[in-house]
Amino acid sequence: MLPHKETIFALSSGAVPAGLAVMRISGADVPAVLAALIGSLPPPRQATLRSIRTRNGLVIDTGLVLLFPAPHSFTGENVAELHLHGGRAVVDALHRELAAFPNLRPAAPGEFSRRAFENGKLDLIEVEGLADLIAAETEMQRRLAVEQSSGGLSSIYYGWSERLTRARALIEAELDFPDEEDVPGSVSDQVWADVSRLTEELASHLEQLEAGEIIRDGFKVVIAGKPNAGKSSLMNALARRDIAIVTEIAGTTRDVLQVDLSMDGYLVKLYDTAGLRDTDEIVEREGIRRAEKIITEADLLIFIEDLSIDSVTEEPPEGAVLVGTKSDLPSRSVRQYDLVISTKDGVGLEALRGLIVQRLKAKVQPQSMAIPSRARHREALSRSLAALQASLLSPGRGLDLRAEDLRVAGDALGRVTGRVDVENLLDVIFGEFCIGK
Repeated sequence: MLPHKETIFALSSGAVPAGLAVMRISGADVPAVLAALIGSLPPPRQATLRSIRTRNGLVIDTGLVLLFPAPHSFTGENVAELHLHGGRAVVDALHRELAAFPNLRPAAPGEFSRRAFENGKLDLIEVEGLADLIAAETEMQRRLAVEQSSGGLSSIYYGWSERLTRARALIEAELDFPDEEDVPGSVSDQVWADVSRLTEELASHLEQLEAGEIIRDGFKVVIAGKPNAGKSSLMNALARRDIAIVTEIAGTTRDVLQVDLSMDGYLVKLYDTAGLRDTDEIVEREGIRRAEKIITEADLLIFIEDLSIDSVTEEPPEGAVLVGTKSDLPSRSVRQYDLVISTKDGVGLEALRGLIVQRLKAKVQPQSMAIPSRARHREALSRSLAALQASLLSPGRGLDLRAEDLRVAGDALGRVTGRVDVENLLDVIFGEFCIGK
């Protein structure tokens, strides 16, 4: 366990006022601080009702106190939790009292989790999963985060790392002791057969990255079309609330509007864009530029046209879902549409929602939730895969060079879980956390 000179504290529950407030303290000074606040220490890991007092004997509040002696705690250090009433004055009074102790200070964002990582209680995958679990808003985000925070994804990488370590050990044994009977000459054949299998497994695993990113970051659905085609009305109808301003004036929407929706347990990011047309108006032209940019980033593009207008002169972007709007008005269009809808009377809206979910699930078909979900994962896993492929590319190369490829692959894999030097990543990762976690 890494020693930390300072003991930290923070409110780990939600913002006050609330029904309950949980103050967490972590560090070597926890037993002494707790004794000063409540008298005798409670039994480890047992919630005990106590009066929390100032050092002058004034009662701050009465609540539950828990003590988690090191190393059996979240951070691996001595940890205490004080469960108090969630009034602002109560929390402020306890905060002032704790700050008055020598060697105690408020925790920085993510500092409890960072100490847990540094003390070997969590790896980086589990830390990221914990951050995602706190931020999860949909069922599939929750499932993905639980798999990562509970070590399901990490166990895959540790298994691969062990196989790489064994392969390197056998190859180096053959290099160092080529004439020893305990190291048969056929060991290379066994090693490279397993490396080949591992390469296939890692390549297949990386193919699941898009699904992980969509589950975690959302499925981007962009609504595009000409001015006054009904884009903003469609966005409001799908969101079931007024997000965009709707008028009969062409060019009302001049920026990209976005709303998060939950569809069948998945996060869908819905974008409304400025109407696509030639214009000399500076603000509208900038809105169109932004619309064209977000269209290129879309996972699904819904291109809409007004059925009541017969002047259809250009084809929609390739791969777009073509939707005819305003079906409640007399139709003058001769185009064949994937769907026909009316935001006024609701015709076709459920079918459109179903189509969005169908297209989403076509891209997200994970065999399990133990899948990568971040750009950081992609970078390290791709580097590991490239090194493995290099080790297999030229069997005629010397064993020492091929063993070096395996070392590079193992180091890259270790960077995913943080078991290799990742100091430059830590500030970024733990900065995602709120105070008190």
